[in-house]
Amino acid sequence: MAREAWSGSAGIEAADAVFELMRRLIDNFRDNPPVTPLVVLQATEEDDTGTLDRRVAQVVEFVRQGHQPRGLMAKRLDGGGGVDAYSSAIDMVRQLCEHPWDNQNQSQYKPFSFPRSRLLRAIEQAAPEVGGQVSTVWSAAQRRERLMRRLAELRWRPGRDPDGADDADGRVSALADTVGAVANPSGFVGAMFIACLSVLLGEGGWQTAVWGGALALAAFGVVHFLARSAPPLLWLRRASRWFATTTFLAPSSDRPEAAEWSRWRPAKSWETIRGRAFAVARQVVAAQADDMTARQFHLELRVLALLEDLRENFRPRTLDLRRRKRTVPPVVYVPCATEDDGGLLLLRAISNVRSRRSEVDPLLVLAAVPAAERLRPPGSEGPEQFSAPHPGGLEEEDQGRAFGADARYQEWVTHLNIGQSPGRSAALPWILRIPLSADELRRRHSAQHSTTRIRRTTAWLLWSRPCLAVVLAIALGLGFLGNRWMAQRYCQGRLVGSNTDSVLVGGECVGVATGDVRLAAGNGLELYGAGKGVTFDTVEQAIRAENAKIGPKDKYVTIVYAGPVTAKDESGTRKGLEEITGVYLYQYYANVSTHQPTKIKVLLANGGENLLQVLPMARHIAELARRDRSIVGVVGMGRNTTESDDAVEILKGAGLPVVSTTNSGSHLARELSNWFGLAATDEEEANALLVVARQLSRREDGGRGVVLARKVGSEKDFYTTEQARVGRQMLDQAGFTLLPSRSYRLSPNGEPELTDPVEAICASDPVPKALYFAGRVEDVPNLMSQLGATPGCSGRNITVFTGDDLAKSNYEEGESLRIPPEVTLYHFALAPMDLVGATGFYEDAHRVLGGLLPEGTAPTGLADPARPWEDALFSSGQTVLSYSATAVLYRASKNGDAPQTAPETWADLRWRPNPNLPVGTVSFAGSQPYADQRGHGYKIVRVTYRGHKVRSVTVCGRPAGSNEPLTAPPGGEDADAHTVCRAE
Repeated sequence: MAREAWSGSAGIEAADAVFELMRRLIDNFRDNPPVTPLVVLQATEEDDTGTLDRRVAQVVEFVRQGHQPRGLMAKRLDGGGGVDAYSSAIDMVRQLCEHPWDNQNQSQYKPFSFPRSRLLRAIEQAAPEVGGQVSTVWSAAQRRERLMRRLAELRWRPGRDPDGADDADGRVSALADTVGAVANPSGFVGAMFIACLSVLLGEGGWQTAVWGGALALAAFGVVHFLARSAPPLLWLRRASRWFATTTFLAPSSDRPEAAEWSRWRPAKSWETIRGRAFAVARQVVAAQADDMTARQFHLELRVLALLEDLRENFRPRTLDLRRRKRTVPPVVYVPCATEDDGGLLLLRAISNVRSRRSEVDPLLVLAAVPAAERLRPPGSEGPEQFSAPHPGGLEEEDQGRAFGADARYQEWVTHLNIGQSPGRSAALPWILRIPLSADELRRRHSAQHSTTRIRRTTAWLLWSRPCLAVVLAIALGLGFLGNRWMAQRYCQGRLVGSNTDSVLVGGECVGVATGDVRLAAGNGLELYGAGKGVTFDTVEQAIRAENAKIGPKDKYVTIVYAGPVTAKDESGTRKGLEEITGVYLYQYYANVSTHQPTKIKVLLANGGENLLQVLPMARHIAELARRDRSIVGVVGMGRNTTESDDAVEILKGAGLPVVSTTNSGSHLARELSNWFGLAATDEEEANALLVVARQLSRREDGGRGVVLARKVGSEKDFYTTEQARVGRQMLDQAGFTLLPSRSYRLSPNGEPELTDPVEAICASDPVPKALYFAGRVEDVPNLMSQLGATPGCSGRNITVFTGDDLAKSNYEEGESLRIPPEVTLYHFALAPMDLVGATGFYEDAHRVLGGLLPEGTAPTGLADPARPWEDALFSSGQTVLSYSATAVLYRASKNGDAPQTAPETWADLRWRPNPNLPVGTVSFAGSQPYADQRGHGYKIVRVTYRGHKVRSVTVCGRPAGSNEPLTAPPGGEDADAHTVCRAE
């Protein structure tokens, strides 16, 4: 139920019917818009004291007060301020167009706009340019040009000068005006200019700021100069279209037959607008010179613009649904309309315009006219006639039937069309005169009336401030949530401009580090040995610095390193640190040391801790490679997981070759043609260890062997599965009697649970002499501790074989390993650095890494300069292997000095040998796709614990590029000494 807004009584009986009529006209406007008349109240008798006229005015005021609290858009006119009726009527029209209406900020919709009236007001202000004050020597064309110039200065909008006086003396030059507009920080253009200038000054230096500021000043100046001539796209505005097409102005135009407007012909449209503006200006000047015809034309033109503006404010079928929002008409109250104050002249003008245009507008007028006034213009009726006859033909003096206000309205509507006919031209058909008798005006008792608040419709929500505030709040909320979701999904995620090359998976940044994404930011893990002080963060920054040095005109290829760059604990990123160090060393060698014409750009791709997220990493590399054709291949992928083959298949689909560092998967080269591995496969490792295992088996006739392997769980470790398979075959071929294989799993915190399987092995009778450990390097200390403490194994001679993973250990750098004295450990190593002896590489690498230390920090020296590969910085072999893999891929990626594409690089990898590398000569020449690759370098290392110290000795091996097999003593006649494997 609607909320009551007002209640009261007028104390005048005559007000009751008028109040109810106005309420019905207002409230029924939404459902069935009635024809809105100009309701005129007039006493039927003249009163010398003026009491009756004052009572009539009180009725108008009572109606206004009753509807004011409802939120009705209304305006009270108390006459104009002109010197005559014409000036006052024009002034009242201006009040309606230029002054605020009641309740305009609390109404159903926003305040009314009057663009047509504003256009006419601008022409009025410019009209003196064609008036009598202008020298008569000016021709019509010159007067028109002066008018257009003044309108251009006003931008076809009304200025602040109410009289439109010439202010040429106060004008500043166009240049000064432009500079002032651009440099004024209070304006939008000025604020933008100063903000941009500040950014340029802060980012690009003073020279960039000066040039940028000068160009911006010139651009803004041109735009400002054009804007001063006329508003952009002026002819397309609705007000301009109305002005150019209304038939009201056709007779007054210089060339009415040439009047034309088209949105596709701006020049023709402008000509029409200028011509009509000149005609209107001349009429305005003539009206000011007391030309009665011009005055009538001017007043009716202003009234026409007012009514057209109101019709536009109630126009249906608009995007803002204004007609559905505004359900009540605008109301104008005139408490006293006389001939002298221009009120009657305004009422007649409204009626005349409505009759002439035959168009319904929403304006509802309630006016009080003194009894002595006549509605018709002076001279239009005989002296015996009191007023205009009723449209229905009823003389107002005929009191045969009593007409109430509502009955008179119905009669008026019925005869409205007849009243507008030419034969009734003396009448004022749109004026509904309601005579109020003296008795009604004198009676002081009246009914109690009440009004309710005008409700806003649901359409009000569209474009309303609360709605926009809610929409803005929702948009901001969604934007915040979207930004948060993007930030939680991508490593550099934001609502706009997210970097989609890397995503967050389980707190790790997985994918390719492009843009501002950094994978090792803040990682303080240092290199071992002579690399002490060089952190992961430092190496990553050094790679980014080398990338940044590549200019836009430089030739370059992009190599992606793919590996485990992040981990829950910094110590878990050791493999990534050492491999990325090798990649950086070769990038520095190619870009700086040898100044190669084709530079190397390195991108880091993270597969998460232990490469558990290798699949999403591969997808991001492939997506980036499709966008960036400079990417020629991938280096790394050094851990064999259950998803490695799928990841390499994804890279194959993107046309990328993969040069692996330490991945020893035997099946990868057989199943994937884009796989190029520097590491010996698990099967090659087992075949090499077989030479030593056979020697031990012969000494221990009937000795037993067993395999202890890590189960594959959430760590997706396929390396241990392969090692268990080849290890069992190796022990069997060596002649050991095999016991059932044992397995262990990792605890929830990542610790190996070896107690039960080791106890089962040690409980065997007899205890196995050979144990093949298919596990990871981090599990070896626990295994050694169990073998030395478990009954049955403790104190017995046991030989442990394992794969290449143990080569990553560095027990001289604080890593704990206590091997029982009776246990001998043989492990495989993928980088036979001591068999190559490339001393120069290690010296250069040490020097380059020393340059990454903070200024003033002395680098740590090599432990043994004569054998630098034994330094903890290089001993794991991972830095050397990644250096060699980068060199192999880079050399295949260029043809002479010209960079090649990824497919061309892929093809060149199969025929180009790569000598002089720290691991030997890496060559895939002659290798067939989907077949085993030969020529891998490796060595077998024996580890014992003697004299309270872990001792590592190279048993045998061969450099990369050699196909010579390992043999048992004494070896062949032509066998190299380092290929003869002698068991302890």
